[in-house]
Amino acid sequence: MQKRFLVLLLIVAVVGLSQNLPELKKHQPGDFDNIFVEKIADDANQTSFIIWIKNEVALHKHADHTENIYILEGKGEMILGEEKHIINKGDYFNIPKNTPHGLKVLSSSPIKVLSIQSPKFDGTDRILINE
Repeated sequence: MQKRFLVLLLIVAVVGLSQNLPELKKHQPGDFDNIFVEKIADDANQTSFIIWIKNEVALHKHADHTENIYILEGKGEMILGEEKHIINKGDYFNIPKNTPHGLKVLSSSPIKVLSIQSPKFDGTDRILINE
C-alpha cells in the first residue's frame, strides 16, 4: 500500500511540474553579469526562485535550508558534497542543509534553474566555503 502511495505521489508531482514548465519558460532575465535571481513563489514553508548563471556559483552551504534544484536550460559541472556531477536540462538535485555545493557553467548560454528552498529563504543563510 505504501509503495502505491509513493508512486501516486510521484506521478502527481511530475504532472504538476510539467504543467508549470511552460509558465517558467516565460521568465527572462534582465541584463546581468553572472547570476540573476527572480523569486516566483514564497510562503512560510518555502521560497521558489528561477536563477540564471553565466559563469559560476561559488562553493557554499545553507545551515538551515534544504534546496531542490531542477535544471531548465544549460549544462554545467555541479559540486555536491564530495562529488562532481555533469548536469543538463531535466536533471534534479536535492541538496540537504549543510551540504557544500557550487556550480561551473559549461554551456555557451546561461544555465537556468528552478530552485526551491525550504523553509522560507530570505537570502541570509548562505555560508561561503573557502577551498
